[in-house]
Amino acid sequence: MKVVLQGLTKKFPPRGGKGEGVVAVKDFTFEIPDGKLVALLGPSGCGKSTMLNMICGLEKPTEGRIFFGDDDVTEISPELRGVGMVFQNYALYPHMSVYNNIIFPLGNLKGEEKMTKEQMKERADKVAGLVQIRELLERKPKELSGGQQQRVAIARALVKTPRLLLMDEPLSNLDARLRLQTREEIRRIQRETGVTTVFVTHDQEEAMSISDMIVVMKDGELHQFGKPQEVYDDPANLFVAKFLGTPAINVFDAEVKGGKLIIGEDTVLDVPGVRDGKVVAGIRPEGFIYDPAGPLRCELDRVEVMGRDISIVSKNAACEAPVVRSIIDSDERPEDGLKTVSFRLRPGKVHVFEPETGERLRFGKGK
Repeated sequence: MKVVLQGLTKKFPPRGGKGEGVVAVKDFTFEIPDGKLVALLGPSGCGKSTMLNMICGLEKPTEGRIFFGDDDVTEISPELRGVGMVFQNYALYPHMSVYNNIIFPLGNLKGEEKMTKEQMKERADKVAGLVQIRELLERKPKELSGGQQQRVAIARALVKTPRLLLMDEPLSNLDARLRLQTREEIRRIQRETGVTTVFVTHDQEEAMSISDMIVVMKDGELHQFGKPQEVYDDPANLFVAKFLGTPAINVFDAEVKGGKLIIGEDTVLDVPGVRDGKVVAGIRPEGFIYDPAGPLRCELDRVEVMGRDISIVSKNAACEAPVVRSIIDSDERPEDGLKTVSFRLRPGKVHVFEPETGERLRFGKGK
């Protein structure tokens, strides 16, 4: 089932009735394709959870409409929308067994949808197998690890065969290894069920690895929507470029003269079509090619061995951060004893932005 959001806005009233209130989501329009896993990605306070709560019906939009397929569900109550919700804190009933936690939503079904105990057991057994917790059905939540509890929460959300699965930072309470394992499980489960899924996270690595599409948000507004690799390779603005990527993109104060990009005193790249003047240049760590005769010169700080690759950590007065991080092949390692290093740049890994607005200034084939 596809989900369409049209001009969605949510404004919270001011505390004490004074002031203008807070706009958590502003004029948000996009479409979630049927059967895809879409990540809402952005920093804390950008409106991700508010967006999720409006989709499931826990919050009513101030303006705009929400469609599930062709159905307008904007005014429909949460329990009638056919959504499954997975929360950050699991929200399991501690006095109930895993089995009873899973079937709890089924006990509230009425009329033609009401199920017998045998039907509930069959449904619970099916989803328990899907999330691989069949052997845990008789345990209580306190007897489970964090990852197991999260699987129970997912099973409970899936047991009603929802039209839409919503996940609000479901991995935040897990340690690093469990986060990796559980996100792989979530991806497997989503593919096997084919249910349209919205996954809220502030972790860009998590969003990039798990989703079919990502929505990058800031201050309640949509900044970019697309496939993860496309958004990484072709950011719409400086915020998106800086938010995606580990290590982060290297950002430099620069200028353009006669179609040439200049960082400090170094003319580093042709940028045809970009107007002359001050700009911000972003260079991905993998966009550097170590070359003693290269045009971009930096002061060498250290070399970090990363196995197949190495990271050259250097300094440049024009860089926004204290150091410049460059990822190169290990067989291109600089000689010991060098005080400076020089690089050529891969044009596809260099992005130029307007200093005031952060908007992308395109050049070459990508213009």
